[in-house]
Amino acid sequence: MTPVTTVSGRAYPWGAKNIDTDVIIPAHWLKTITRTGLGRGAFETVRAQPGNIFDDARYAGSPILIAGDNFGCGSSREHAAWALADMGITAVIAPSFSDIFSGNAFKNGIVPVVLPQEAIDRLIEVAKDQTVTVDLETMTVTTPFQDRFTFELDAFRRQCLMEGLDEVGLTLARDTQISNFEEAVASNRPWMTVESGYASIGVEGSRRT
Repeated sequence: MTPVTTVSGRAYPWGAKNIDTDVIIPAHWLKTITRTGLGRGAFETVRAQPGNIFDDARYAGSPILIAGDNFGCGSSREHAAWALADMGITAVIAPSFSDIFSGNAFKNGIVPVVLPQEAIDRLIEVAKDQTVTVDLETMTVTTPFQDRFTFELDAFRRQCLMEGLDEVGLTLARDTQISNFEEAVASNRPWMTVESGYASIGVEGSRRT
């Protein structure tokens, strides 16, 4: 996972509320088992409408999405986060998120930023022709007009995002400690190793029969 410390650039000034995961990525796109290519299907029903914000050249490639309340509700499909990431979105700013979507976003390197509606309204106005910056170091969202909105993020999730660590990365980061522990167990309690364990179970089982 790519480390995220700062996300800066144009933002989609959408603001739509109660956007569920079926809107983010329709069900017929879920047949894939890869994370790539889902950006083509992201917001498919919205993009079918003339003049939609996601096909507006002014916001092409924007790394930030400004959404409304209850973003990511509905099913638990992780494909929703995959689709956003594949279309280049690294941060979503909204008044609230579905808990499952928020977790999926974090696991896929997307920063879920919660701000009050007043801040969302201001950012939507600014984003129409200016950039927005999300900074995980200072935990702020800023604009060229000196707007500065602070947000909160779980300390563990913040660390993982900034260091680019998903579950696999977290495990690999502790490879030395895991190996040392396994070696200590094999040396001090050999009967607990996999090989000895199966042998012991076999012996004990035979004694009981």
